[in-house]
Amino acid sequence: MFGTYKPQDVEILLKDITGLVEPLPTAEREKRIQSGVHYSEMLPIEYEPSPAYLEAYHDGLARYAPMTARAVAAVSRQTWRDKGPEAVLVSLARAGTSIGVLRKRYIARFYHADVKHYTISIIRGKGIDRNAMAYLLARHRPEQLQFVDGWTGKGAIQRELSRAMEDYPGVSAGLAGLSDPARLAEKWGTHDDFLIASSCLNSTVSGLLSRTFYRKDIIGDHDFHGAAFYKGLLDQDLTYQFIDAVAAHFQPEDGEEGEETPPALSALEEVDGLCQAFSIADRNLVKPSIGEATRVLLRRMPWKMLVHSMEDEEHLGHIYQLAKEKGVPLVEYPLVNYRACGLIQQLADN
Repeated sequence: MFGTYKPQDVEILLKDITGLVEPLPTAEREKRIQSGVHYSEMLPIEYEPSPAYLEAYHDGLARYAPMTARAVAAVSRQTWRDKGPEAVLVSLARAGTSIGVLRKRYIARFYHADVKHYTISIIRGKGIDRNAMAYLLARHRPEQLQFVDGWTGKGAIQRELSRAMEDYPGVSAGLAGLSDPARLAEKWGTHDDFLIASSCLNSTVSGLLSRTFYRKDIIGDHDFHGAAFYKGLLDQDLTYQFIDAVAAHFQPEDGEEGEETPPALSALEEVDGLCQAFSIADRNLVKPSIGEATRVLLRRMPWKMLVHSMEDEEHLGHIYQLAKEKGVPLVEYPLVNYRACGLIQQLADN
């Protein structure tokens, strides 16, 4: 095991590539991505949060830990109804890993079952880690597996998962997420685009692990996809502070999921409308949802940050703070499915 997750909480099916890949500055990495280099072939330099931004993170966690706990309860209840004590949680690294730990804890506390939890890599455009899937299916029946993530943006990972599972009969491609504003997950905590505080930070709330990595000179034919361990950030690690803060609000009964009226526009229709409104040719440069917009600010080259309101400090305080620090324009825009959407700079010299 590497990283700071406890072995009883998750089995990490990733290759340790610590020290093998030099992280790149954001501008250089963005240039390479838009020139055709796949994002998974590079690692970003980790953003070091300012004191003001950390304060916004802690405020967001305090505000939204109860709602996060309710979402964990709702999606865990759905998984339990579907798969029972033989459920195997397979979280998608890295954003899904802490959520998987919370799901495992909730099921242990209220259903008295110690379900297995693994974390594996899936990469847009490259697919799921086939060696990790082979490892799982050598130990569990296909129908036991339940994929876990934090939130849906415009559904790119759900579509990648659906394509990948065509090769694995009996394994459901259905994703179980906490926040599903795109309405594409099979199981969800809520369709509200609410703040999951772990989206505000990078490795320091994800076991000090990098985002997952796949490049053939480092990842061999029989290796799992890779990740680096940022051991130098041990004194800044907030992984279990986040997990414990949410778990402190777990309740045994949170009621059944109610029926909701779907919005007038689907997630993809809204994204296509944004592409048209802002003359963006590549849909991959549009990143809707609080989680995805935050990622744009943390590790991409933002052009504009669309927000449904300039006065939603409760949900978007950390986005306002980070946009201010990075000099990114905030634009109030009538978003339908989301509270925020990041637009990435289109670099002229691709």
